[in-house]
Amino acid sequence: MMTPEERIAELLRALPVPPRGLVEAAKELPAARRELETIVERIERDERFRALVQADLERTLRVEGVEPTPAVVALLRRRLDS
Repeated sequence: MMTPEERIAELLRALPVPPRGLVEAAKELPAARRELETIVERIERDERFRALVQADLERTLRVEGVEPTPAVVALLRRRLDS
């Protein structure tokens, strides 16, 4: 009889190898989240920076070295609206 852990291992081995891009994106996610949290904290404490973000979010992100992808922009807009 197989233990639950052995069964999980068996099922995981049966999965196809994930696409390389997906693996790379997953590795970058924690750093990206920290970077976005830093930007959100700065928006909350710095009125001038908040005004820049509200005037042109995408440009401000580029200046800060963050690619303004649709997901990033949507996340920050939600945070700004709350």
